Amino acid sequence: MGRYLLQAVKGRTTKESTMSSVSAYYNGKTVLITGATGFMGKVLVEKLLRSSPEVKAVYILVRPKAGQSMQERVANMLKCKVFDRVREDCPNFHEKIKPINAELTQPKLAISAEDEEELLTRVNIVFHCAATVRFDEPLKHALQLNAMGTQRLLELARQMQKLEAFIHISTAYANCVRKCIDEIIYPPPAEPKKLFDLVEWLDESIIQDITPKLLGDWPNTYTYTKALSEYLIQQEKGNLNIAIIRPSIVGASWHEPFPGWIDSFNGTSGIFVAAGKGILRTVIANNEAVADMIPVDVVINLTLAAGWYTAVHRPKNMLVYNCTTGGINPFFWGEMEQYVMSTFKRNPLEQAFRTPNAHLTSNYLINQYWITVSHKAPAILYDLYMRLTGRKPRMMKIINRLHKSMMLLQYFSTQSWDWSSDNMNMLMGQLNTEDRKTEEYPIRIQHHPPCDHLAHFHCKVTDGSKHLVLCGEPLLQVPFLLQGIQHPQALKPSISNQQRGTSR
Repeated sequence: MGRYLLQAVKGRTTKESTMSSVSAYYNGKTVLITGATGFMGKVLVEKLLRSSPEVKAVYILVRPKAGQSMQERVANMLKCKVFDRVREDCPNFHEKIKPINAELTQPKLAISAEDEEELLTRVNIVFHCAATVRFDEPLKHALQLNAMGTQRLLELARQMQKLEAFIHISTAYANCVRKCIDEIIYPPPAEPKKLFDLVEWLDESIIQDITPKLLGDWPNTYTYTKALSEYLIQQEKGNLNIAIIRPSIVGASWHEPFPGWIDSFNGTSGIFVAAGKGILRTVIANNEAVADMIPVDVVINLTLAAGWYTAVHRPKNMLVYNCTTGGINPFFWGEMEQYVMSTFKRNPLEQAFRTPNAHLTSNYLINQYWITVSHKAPAILYDLYMRLTGRKPRMMKIINRLHKSMMLLQYFSTQSWDWSSDNMNMLMGQLNTEDRKTEEYPIRIQHHPPCDHLAHFHCKVTDGSKHLVLCGEPLLQVPFLLQGIQHPQALKPSISNQQRGTSR
């Protein structure tokens, strides 16, 4: 989709006489980003500062969390490896980042009068990335952050004197109750304002009891509240120029800022790593269902391109962009199994529990059998071994957390959806001639194996040694790991010495 959206292919920003129209747009602009300390937020901040070095300022809304102040959280964020490239190009990049103490769940975002005045008079573009992405988040908190937080941010945005565009990050699964999903806003699962009033006066325990009935066909509070948020935006956008981005399952970076970067083991990330460690042996999934995963850098490039188009062209109607791969370049869960397993066997993890050998099945009874035989039984025996040797047992705890994650993901691994991409195609055609001449849209033109980045691994040469990169940290050298994974002392008691292919 033109150079800016498609720099995920080559992972670099060139300084040519004919600059990307998108990159050029953000130079001189003041940007506000929510969720900047999260996975997608970090990549967005990095890309913006690196590709548009003359951007005027990047305000980020940050709240104190887990005993850390706003300043401490921002300092830790800026130390992250994801900023290494921009740090090398521009050592003083942090001077353009302006943190604002804020809380999306509080009235008026709990922003001070002084900070509010600064935002209202300076901000040109808003990127709303903040959300709770936990599938099992209690409904009240999910509503407060994902829906009511969006409503409060809209109220602030409507007062901004220089605002040109407001970009909201949703999810392709906001309307997962439908099999065919167009780039439109669908009727909400409930009237948002009535629901807000309801949860405000109901007791937490009562809300928990009625949550399944409120969710209806929606599988979790995340997709439910994202559907509500989209409808809220449509109803309350006023005269704002707004676009909504709907990514599917967002995985590790493809190329930018470097291949394979990710900052957590949530969702599919944790599943892949558990498979690589040899802990996970069975997963409920439909081999013929599409595993719709997309690299984070492709999502961010689309987000910035949509911000440019929304601000410059001011579409008459609010545009929704389905940022998915299944309809263009389908990759199936059955292929995922083969590719992930072959990747881990070629490039094994350190301290593996046993040889990677995970399998997918759509049969519930078969899955339960292998959970008992290959998950719970080895975990119980392993923990017994740990107790007998005076160490703290931990494997059963890991297994229970893993099973919980798999249950939450089962809805998405057993079925497929069809997403339209008309607005994506339109945006592709709107970029300038130079953009389209020099780059290609990667997801459309080739059947790339997404697991290579979604498993978060990238083999590279550093100082003459071959390393694996996981979350940006080098692991042990591959030859050593190949020996260690089969060594009885590599966190493997004799109970897990099983023949490959005969046991899971």
